[in-house]
Amino acid sequence: MMIGTIDSHSMNTMTLTGQGQVTVAPDIAVIQLGVQLTGENLTQIQSENARIVQNILLALHRIGVSEIKTSQYTVDKYYEYVEGNRIDRGYIVRNILEIRTSNMDQIGMIIDTAVEQGANAVEFISFEVSNTDFYYQQALNLAILNAISKAKSISITLDLALDPIPKKITENTTTPIPFSRMYTAREGAFTTPIEPGEKRIEASITAEFMY
Repeated sequence: MMIGTIDSHSMNTMTLTGQGQVTVAPDIAVIQLGVQLTGENLTQIQSENARIVQNILLALHRIGVSEIKTSQYTVDKYYEYVEGNRIDRGYIVRNILEIRTSNMDQIGMIIDTAVEQGANAVEFISFEVSNTDFYYQQALNLAILNAISKAKSISITLDLALDPIPKKITENTTTPIPFSRMYTAREGAFTTPIEPGEKRIEASITAEFMY
């Protein structure tokens, strides 16, 4: 008795994409804020800027914030335009700090503390997920299951003899986009508390099925 075999070369290929998504609460906040001063005496405004920033650093250390670094320090000429004429107003000195914290309940306190000490430039606040790879793997698994589900649905509709196990899987690499919001300080007042929201981590694959 002869047992028949299936010639894979005679089979057809079904190529489908799969999408997977995981929603995660961010667990790291990145805050950029600092001091911007203008004036005609460069030495004076540099000294005043340094004094205010030092006060900010001391105040932040007192509330337990330790991961701080300088993100930007610039000295630029400052001009104003009056009736089309450029007028030299001196200099702009900017000193921006980057603060990272995993204490999400402390974000508002950090900003308020800095503003109370003289911070007048809040550049941005962004939120990150510390273990992105772990959640990306989850999204990748969901993407594979999504492609398999599509293949099964098509095979039932078209009455095909489909092998539900993909013969080839290609990862379509996507970089998770961090959830971020932009804020600015106005007249020493700041909108608090700040809600980090959620971050979506997505994965995409292309799978080939034989039928």
